[in-house]
Amino acid sequence: MLAILAPGQGAQTPGQLQPWLEIGGVEPRLRWWSAAVGIDLVDVGCNGSAETIRDTAVAQPLIVATGLVAAEQLPVPRTGNVLVAGHSVGEITASVLAGTLDAESALVFVALRGRAMAEAAGRTPTGMTAVLGGEPDDVTEHLRRLDLTAANRNGAGQIVAAGSLESLARLAEDPPPRTRLRSLSVAGAFHTHFMQPAREQLAGIAPGLRPRTPAVAQLSNADGTVVRSGPDLVQRLVDQVATPVRWDLCLARMRDLGVTAVLELPPAGTLAGIAKRELTGVQILALKTPDDLPTARELIARHTDTPTDGGQEGTTDAQAASTGTGLVGVTR
Repeated sequence: MLAILAPGQGAQTPGQLQPWLEIGGVEPRLRWWSAAVGIDLVDVGCNGSAETIRDTAVAQPLIVATGLVAAEQLPVPRTGNVLVAGHSVGEITASVLAGTLDAESALVFVALRGRAMAEAAGRTPTGMTAVLGGEPDDVTEHLRRLDLTAANRNGAGQIVAAGSLESLARLAEDPPPRTRLRSLSVAGAFHTHFMQPAREQLAGIAPGLRPRTPAVAQLSNADGTVVRSGPDLVQRLVDQVATPVRWDLCLARMRDLGVTAVLELPPAGTLAGIAKRELTGVQILALKTPDDLPTARELIARHTDTPTDGGQEGTTDAQAASTGTGLVGVTR
C-alpha cells in the first residue's frame, strides 16, 4: 500500500517553485491559480524571501499549490491500495488528491484559511514551541498545567506546544523532564482555541463548496480515521484550524493498514523524516524537485497497480474512464 503525504506550514523554502517552472504548462497553471488565491504564486514561489513566505497568508496557498503542481506530473491511482494524508494545511492538498475537491476550490479555500488564521493570530500575542523527547502523556499533562495546548502531536518524539507568549515563557523556564525545546517562527497558536475566529470564517463559506465522495482513502488529522464522505471531510477541514493535529494517530493508522511505501509531495522532507523514524521497513521518498519524478513514478508502480508510463502529465477523469487506466488527474 502506498501513502501519498502532503506537508504543512513550516515546510516552505525560498525558491521552491523555481525548478517546476521548467516543465511545460506549469507556469500558466500557476498564473491561473494565482488569480484564485489573489497572490502571485510564481513570484513568491521563486523570488520570495524567507520572511515573505513565512507570512501565513502567503505560506499556505504556496504550499498547497506546490504540492498540486508536483502531483499533476504523477499518476494518482484510483485503487484500494492507495491512501492520502496531509499535515494541517496539507489536508487541503490531500483532499484534491483524493478527488474530494477540485484544485480551484481547494485554493480559494486555503487562501481564505491563510488570511483568516493570520488575522486571528494578530488578535492576541501567541506562539508555538516544539517539545522534543519525553513521554508523550507526561508532556501533554505538563503543557496543560501551564495553560498550553499540545497543538501538534507529530510522533517521533515531537509535540508542539501552543498558547500565549506568557505561557510559553513559563514553559521555557520549566520544560517537561527529559525534553529540549525549540521555539518556532510562526505567527500564532495554530490549532488551538485562539483560532476560533478563523474557524468561524471558514464555516461561513464551506457550504458553498461542492465536495465529491473521496475516490481514495484520506486520513483525518483529527483522529487518524479514514474519511469516506465529502461533506464530512469539508467539516473536518473547517474544524481542524482550531483543534489539535494528531499526526501520531495518522501514522498509527498507516501502520495498521499495512503501508509499504510513503511518497511526500513538495515542499518535501519533514513528513518523510518523521515517517523514517516511525514506519520501520517502509520505503520512503521525499519528492523535492522534478529530478525525483522518475523515482516517484517507479515507487507508485511498485506499490500499486499503476503502470510506470501512465498518467505522467495528470490523466483526466475522462481519459481514465476511456482508457481504463484507473488513474485520476488531481485537478482536471
